[in-house]
Formats: sequence, structure tokens, C-alpha cells
Amino acid sequence: MLNYLGYSWVDQGLNLDEGMRMIKRSVEQRPDDGYIVDSLGWAWYRVGNYDEAVKQLERAVELKPVDPTINDHLGDAYWRVGRTLEAKFQWAHARDLKPEPDDLKKIEEKLKSGLANVPQPAPSADADKPKNPRDGG
Repeated sequence: MLNYLGYSWVDQGLNLDEGMRMIKRSVEQRPDDGYIVDSLGWAWYRVGNYDEAVKQLERAVELKPVDPTINDHLGDAYWRVGRTLEAKFQWAHARDLKPEPDDLKKIEEKLKSGLANVPQPAPSADADKPKNPRDGG
């Protein structure tokens, strides 16, 4: 439940700090759940921390390698950090994993054109804070 609400908030650009805390707590409770790790990676993507997004999304793909959405998310993150060949590979893999029809259209468009402009990161107080090793960040 924490993960779902936190992910929904972050994906919509709402309550970002609290949403991120909820997702992080979910990952602490279920560190081997690829869907929850994907939520954390996608949250980092949504706030513009693409390096951290790649790190978490690579882990999510290791945990759930046959999920089209997770592979698609990793492709997006790779694109944002300049790893365009790897992005296209992930998108092609996501396409081959039989995503929902609406998602398939978006993936095929990315395979043709990549990602257009960089989305504006949602503002977050946590996104720019230095990490404190004592609180797991």
C-alpha cells in the first residue's frame, strides 16, 4: 500500500517528499520485489535524478527481467543519461515482452524517435539533499 500511494503521488508530481519516503520504506521492507524497486527507480526518474534512476531500474530488471514496463522504464532512464544504444535495446526488449497495446504504441514511437525533450523534474526538497549514510540514503 505504501508503494502504490507513494508511486501514484510521485508519478503525478504530488507530495513528492512524502511519496519518495513511502517508496523507500517499501523497498526496505521488500528489497527483492522488482515492482517496488521499479517504483523507486521511476520516482528518481520523475524528480530528475537519472543516475539514481538507472541504478534502481537496472536492479528492478534483474529482479523482474520479463516485465515490459520495467524494461521500458530502464530504457527511458538510459536515454536520459546518454546511453542511447542501451535505451533502444531495452525498448526493443520491452516491445517483445508483449506490453499492453497503449504502451506498445509508446514504445514503438520511442524506438523510432527516442525521447524528445527532457521532462521538467518535479520539484523536491529531497532530490537535492546530500545523502546521509546513517539514514540509508
